[in-house]
Amino acid sequence: MSTPPDFKLLRIFVCVARHQGFAKAQQELNLTTSAISTYMGQLETRLGFKLCERGRGGFSLTERGERLLAETQRLLGELDGFGAYAASLKGDLQGTLKLGVLDSTVTDPTLPLPDAIGVFCQRYPAVHLSLFVKSPYELQEGVLNNELDLAMGFFPTRPPGLVFQPLYREQQWLYCSDRHPMYGQRQIPEALVSDLNMVRRSYWSQTELGRHGFKHSVATVESMEAQLILILSGGYVGYLPEHYAQPWVDQARLRVLLPAAFGYQSQFMLATRRGRGREAPIQVMKELLLRKMRG
Repeated sequence: MSTPPDFKLLRIFVCVARHQGFAKAQQELNLTTSAISTYMGQLETRLGFKLCERGRGGFSLTERGERLLAETQRLLGELDGFGAYAASLKGDLQGTLKLGVLDSTVTDPTLPLPDAIGVFCQRYPAVHLSLFVKSPYELQEGVLNNELDLAMGFFPTRPPGLVFQPLYREQQWLYCSDRHPMYGQRQIPEALVSDLNMVRRSYWSQTELGRHGFKHSVATVESMEAQLILILSGGYVGYLPEHYAQPWVDQARLRVLLPAAFGYQSQFMLATRRGRGREAPIQVMKELLLRKMRG
């Protein structure tokens, strides 16, 4: 390769890889597929090898393309971090801060994220903040791929490329609604509860399901709101965070089932990509959040 590729071409490549095709990347890049094809061709010419395959079989990266993607994401992440660090040295924090969080956390008083964001926006109005609500695995992938700068949530697995900082434990209980046959029962055998129609979260493995007292489920959801809807229908039992379910408990719409047998706690953590924790926007937001949590 005689001439190194410029960063514009590398960013286009990362966007195309993320969207798995030229057409799907058009909107984000604000370019036509013809222009994207031209830029990708220029990048491949400078590199001296092919990055992707396109055809009837769909879009796919070549083996070299996969390897280059990982290194490009690392490089662009460091470049963005350098820009933020340079801005912080002159006391002018700028750029973009991309945060990720699990759904239903807005009702959790233990995680004062709105308060931390409010202070951050007042102090650093030049920073464009993006907030995404995703599943645990999507949050991890986002941080690993530099699509997210900082993520907060429960992470069943912990990839080596991420750094985790414990925050607090979120209490979960098993609930049924006032429409469920178990709602009015006082003496409920544990074995009977384990055989009830149960709604699970899509990111739970079979091992995780068994850890919470069930061998199988009959429904799957992607969000806490969807889980709450199914539980309120009376056809299912399921786990919910205590803070999220409390308003319906207060209205006598939900009831906790056998808390001694089925309650558990989820360890919430902050996740950052290894090597990025010292970047100014990430560090400032982490400090604000931890300070708010300490009161």
